[in-house]
Amino acid sequence: MKFSTKTRYGTRMILDMAQNYGRSAIQLGEIANRQNISLKYLEQIIRPLKKADYIKSFRGAKGGHILSKPPEEITVGEIVAVLEGGDTLIHCDKDPEDCEQVDSCLTRYLWMEAAAAMFQRLSAITFADLVTLDKDVCKNKIIDFLTTEPESNPAEP
Repeated sequence: MKFSTKTRYGTRMILDMAQNYGRSAIQLGEIANRQNISLKYLEQIIRPLKKADYIKSFRGAKGGHILSKPPEEITVGEIVAVLEGGDTLIHCDKDPEDCEQVDSCLTRYLWMEAAAAMFQRLSAITFADLVTLDKDVCKNKIIDFLTTEPESNPAEP
């Protein structure tokens, strides 16, 4: 399965905004330049994210966009679900009446289980988590970095 370009670019846009969280509003052109994404495409991607209340926009000379919530309150799973149109891999998951074979299709449950596992994992990763990643760590060990629990010090009570 491949995520849409809209989802990949939208995730990069939210991450860019998370990296600049707490500063002044950011213009889409700045994000487009930093991320090497078409401004026109970002203008399309931002609409559903604004509608879902992940981004606030401001007009005027100092206008631009900011995250509606802190990066630690926004998960990758939420953004992927908004941009992909839901948290499912197959259409008949949410609309079983649209499938003629819904009563006999055993693979439907396979895809429902796969979607649940994937979105559970993506929903455990916040944009604050991603901001803390080191690029070299990402290249080799992003899964280990994001899933490893911090080691406790046995000397501490």
